[in-house]
Amino acid sequence: MAAKRKTWIEKFQSKEDLPKIIRLDEQQRKKYKAETMLVPSPEMVYDLMRIIPAGKIITVKEIREILAAENGSDVTCPLATGIFIWIAANASVEMYEKGLTDWVIPYWRTLKRFGELVSKYPGGIEAQRRQLEAEGIPVIVKGKRVYVKDYEKFLFH
Repeated sequence: MAAKRKTWIEKFQSKEDLPKIIRLDEQQRKKYKAETMLVPSPEMVYDLMRIIPAGKIITVKEIREILAAENGSDVTCPLATGIFIWIAANASVEMYEKGLTDWVIPYWRTLKRFGELVSKYPGGIEAQRRQLEAEGIPVIVKGKRVYVKDYEKFLFH
């Protein structure tokens, strides 16, 4: 019998041994131009996404910079941060569906580099676009990608 698949909430609650700061090896130091890297916990990413107010956005780059600075690290792991953003978004929707509205976060305000919308969010790009536009944030299409127009003007600081 196959193991039961974890819910997004269960994935969010997985503790592992995070957060932690690791010393980078020589190859990694060259790649990241850093000595230390924070591997955040899902809660750290969630807590930062939660405070972004309506009409403002944040990108993965800013999340990584803030977490590194707050935790005394040179950089934050891009892979772990991206995974935890994705888990937080989906867990937020599960919580909403269970009536746990106190735990819902405005995940649609977290974008990729250069203000690009995230296709992996619940409801895809169209749902994220509707949420952003409802908050007065303009969205434009460039080729096959969708971005917040002049995203720097809307960045949370």
